[in-house]
Amino acid sequence: MEALVAGVPVPLTGAKTRTVLAAFLLSRGRVVSDERLSEFLWGWQPPVTMAAQLYTHISRLRKSLGPGLRITRRSRGYHMDLRSVVLDVDTFRRLAEQGHRELTNGRYGAASATLSAALTLWRGSPLSEVTTFLADAELPHLEEGRLAALEHRTEAELALGRHARVLPELTRLVADHPEREALRGQLMTALYRCDRQADALRVYEQGRHVLKRELGIDPGISLRRIHRDVLTGGLPGPPGPETVTLAAPEVRPAPARDPGRDARRARSPWARLVPAMLPLDAPDFTGREEQLAQVLGELRGVVPARRGAVLTGRAGMGKSALAVHAAYACRDEFPDGQLYIDLRGEDGRPKGPAHALACFLRALLPGRHELPATLDERAQLYRSRLAGSRMLIVLDNAADDRQTRPLLPGGGDCRTIVTSRRPLTTLEGMRVVRLGPLGPAESLRLLSAMSGRSRVEAEPEAAARVVELCDGLPLALRVCTARLTAYPQRRLAHVADRLAPEPGRLDELRMGSLDARAGLRDMLEGLGPAAADALGVLARGGTAGWSGPGAARLLGCTQERAERLLEELAEAMLVEVVAAGAGPAYRIPSLVRLFAREQPHAGRLSG
Repeated sequence: MEALVAGVPVPLTGAKTRTVLAAFLLSRGRVVSDERLSEFLWGWQPPVTMAAQLYTHISRLRKSLGPGLRITRRSRGYHMDLRSVVLDVDTFRRLAEQGHRELTNGRYGAASATLSAALTLWRGSPLSEVTTFLADAELPHLEEGRLAALEHRTEAELALGRHARVLPELTRLVADHPEREALRGQLMTALYRCDRQADALRVYEQGRHVLKRELGIDPGISLRRIHRDVLTGGLPGPPGPETVTLAAPEVRPAPARDPGRDARRARSPWARLVPAMLPLDAPDFTGREEQLAQVLGELRGVVPARRGAVLTGRAGMGKSALAVHAAYACRDEFPDGQLYIDLRGEDGRPKGPAHALACFLRALLPGRHELPATLDERAQLYRSRLAGSRMLIVLDNAADDRQTRPLLPGGGDCRTIVTSRRPLTTLEGMRVVRLGPLGPAESLRLLSAMSGRSRVEAEPEAAARVVELCDGLPLALRVCTARLTAYPQRRLAHVADRLAPEPGRLDELRMGSLDARAGLRDMLEGLGPAAADALGVLARGGTAGWSGPGAARLLGCTQERAERLLEELAEAMLVEVVAAGAGPAYRIPSLVRLFAREQPHAGRLSG
């Protein structure tokens, strides 16, 4: 890393200070959270004095870079104003994209010159003077961009008849990247044109053994085609000056919708494998039109800077159903596959990110028996495998951002849906979509879809009572439908009568694996003791909602502490913010209130 102000290098002392600067530059002007900076600096074990040390590194950067570059504090993070900054990595990407366009249009001389200019910006290994945590996260896609530019320049050079010139560099590149079939095909082409047919065949056999040993697969169709043409003497020479079609045999004609992506897939040794791990879509999925449109907008790239969406809401709101339904709705737009994992184990405890990465890597690399031992190594391999692909990842029932962040792809055309009972607002590039209770009309449509329209139309008043007593909770409506299916002789009026008494309502909302109380129990266990006690006091308070001062009187504590407890309960989705005029007001949903009243009462709080 190097920084120049007015052409003069400025000192950047210490790997951690350079790491902070690199994190800002790679953020492209977005706010970098304290947690993200901590992860880059210390991995998963930040020091107790994390905030103070962050402030120290930021201060050093401000002093080194001078007043022309502003670093400001923004809501649990920092922001660097990059409007006056020129980054060599941005210049490289611009030149690499221009060179690829020139190559595609058959302007081989211009493509070679432009791509050579782009590659001269690379001096040594990037991010070599920062922490390994940042390098592991960011280096794979930077290296992928360099290799793609090298492949494109080599295509241009081969098209210009410069096979002897590129031979030494190609030999080194294939030795450094033995599993990259495009480079191996180019080396075989250069050797063949230098009248070294036996060496070209030897390079193919070496590659075949590498792929079989390391990945358990055979060479792809493009490399096999080059091998056949070398054997038969039918490998074409350089194209004429007016030829527009690319000469490099590993690039096949691509569909008009996305030639770049399909060319990458043609070069990939995994092109034949398309993971399809989504669970079954709910055939009676109904409602949530606004939230569905928001999620699909993120997945289809309406905002290019975004990487997907986080669906959040309390237990039973249908987050998983919406995530799977949205994934199926745009499945064809992710031709490289769909990955899915439930991040909550059978015992209710969160699965570790290393375990989740192992599941994904086994699906992505089926012939690979051994996986890296550490979390960082698995994350690096995972992101390297996803680089250049268009894949959809669904992370269901995430506990927190630390569990989720290693499972996010490094960038590019992949998109992610996360479901969680917490908002996970610290995940960069992800839009938070909140799922609240269904409205009466939407609840009735869902009840009709699940239990039958004729049944609802036959008992409209009873159906309205069931919807009201289920408090807009899709899980509760599903339990009622399951009971009607199990006992077809029952009427909706009978279900409503069974739900009406408050003491037994949660018992009625349990059948088989569907249990409204179980999800609430999990959410309560995630609270601190003071917040759990506060929920019990408020649930017994006799009113549906309160302001901050009203909650303080009920809890017997200061208004400041009451508001902190209410914020914790709101973040856990156990209370709802219903107004924010003169100040926020809060209410407990009816089913949460019934559950909280069942818990041991700890009395009034103090302080």
